[in-house]
Amino acid sequence: MEQRFFRLGALSGLIAVAAGAFGAHALRARLDLSMLAAFETGARYQMYHALGLMAVAWAGTRWPGTLATVAGWCFVGGTLLFSGSLYAMALSGQRSLGAITPLGGILFLTGWLCLALAARRGA
Repeated sequence: MEQRFFRLGALSGLIAVAAGAFGAHALRARLDLSMLAAFETGARYQMYHALGLMAVAWAGTRWPGTLATVAGWCFVGGTLLFSGSLYAMALSGQRSLGAITPLGGILFLTGWLCLALAARRGA
């Protein structure tokens, strides 16, 4: 499982860098400032959680158990919902997609809590 989360983190980091570059170069002239900011927020949080997935991979080797695994899947799901909804909203202009974003945020929070609990139980 650790190798899977590390691979997912690396791929997510790659996508986050590509999305950031796309936003900075291709979208700057096409989106209004609020939509561009939403797109950039999606890329930034995707990168944070790509690194979080790598931390999960490490934690899984240090403190094996279900909490680290749950944290990893929360980060994956959170990225899809949070960053994905912001990307889709910015590219489509459908502001209603922003209603999905908080669900991803909840998954991010849950993932960080699970990771902290994994470390506490493993200590």
